[in-house]
Amino acid sequence: MVLRFHFFIFIVFFLSSFCNAQKIIVGGEQTENYLSQIKSKKIALVVNQTSTIGKSHLVDSLIKLGLNIQCIFAPEHGFRGDASAGTHVNNGKDDKTGIRIISLYGNHKKPTIEDLKGINQVIFDIQDVGVRFYTYISTMHYVMEACSENKIPFMVLDRPNPNGHYVDGPVLDTNYRSFVGMHQIPLVHGCTVGEIAQMINGEGWLKNKIKCDLTVIKCKYYTHQTSYNLPIKPSPNLQTQSAIYLYPSLGLFEGTPITIGHGTKKPYQIFGSSEFGWGNDTFRPYSIKGVVEKPKFLGIVCKGFDLTNYGQYKAYTEKEINLNWLILSYKNAKDKNAFFTAFFDQLAGTNKLKQAIIAGKNAHEIKQTWQKDLEKYKLLRSKYLLYF
Repeated sequence: MVLRFHFFIFIVFFLSSFCNAQKIIVGGEQTENYLSQIKSKKIALVVNQTSTIGKSHLVDSLIKLGLNIQCIFAPEHGFRGDASAGTHVNNGKDDKTGIRIISLYGNHKKPTIEDLKGINQVIFDIQDVGVRFYTYISTMHYVMEACSENKIPFMVLDRPNPNGHYVDGPVLDTNYRSFVGMHQIPLVHGCTVGEIAQMINGEGWLKNKIKCDLTVIKCKYYTHQTSYNLPIKPSPNLQTQSAIYLYPSLGLFEGTPITIGHGTKKPYQIFGSSEFGWGNDTFRPYSIKGVVEKPKFLGIVCKGFDLTNYGQYKAYTEKEINLNWLILSYKNAKDKNAFFTAFFDQLAGTNKLKQAIIAGKNAHEIKQTWQKDLEKYKLLRSKYLLYF
């Protein structure tokens, strides 16, 4: 009886420890690790709707703690995350707090000296999804650069990467450097924003190889093999975990005539075209205010494929970009000369992916061409990992 009781206590302890180990604590929640560094400073926050401590926005939480928040820098999609992709976001004031908001999108991607006047601490807290062409890490780059030039400390309140359990895709060719790809990293880079910030600093990727006074507040109980369901959608069209897992594969379609569900209830979970005569799904894109105003094939019936179940049950475990959908779409395109736009090469970070598909290479053959670059990158990445 005593042995059975002890065994029962052990099981309860083990399960309790296991459950606690799974509860990830993001950087922002660990105020005890950073308040002492910032309590007397005039602070600028780079934040959006994902920047929360529990159910409270970081802005509101820090104000309640008596911190001096001078301004908010907003990335693509805006401070509240309700602007469509590519939409210009105006400067303004936060209705709740009256704090000035400065947009870092469009022609004003980097804070100016005037923007940073009187600021002596900048804090970045935005949920990323681990894909090179997702622009939050580009915004972070420019803010780090401005902080370095103006001798202002920069702090990252780190968050897990939902696609951080694998690395895949072509490494950026700097000839195709743009706001949707600024760094020599693969399309799926396998880093948190804190790790990317360390890499940017350590590799001298800021202008003139300047260094930023960087602090990263790590997540607790997170590893790169820990699955993480995002509590808040990181942008208007990434509405589900399925879409987040499919995003590395379907995002490339942005540089083609194919629609990936913008203007439907399943953005980044379906793909198709009005020209498709095949597929398991039929849909008609429509205008959705605050999400997408003018989607491809607005009001036109499209045929294609619904990948929702694939995203939910297979994409996470396969740990790779799926090129088959892109290859299949190109093979069936009526006008192959108009299939790839210049934007496709910016998203891919190279023109070699397009060339390989045009040449009729299959997915396995294409993936073999980027393996050497991925091995080099993984060695580079290992220097900056905060989680294993």
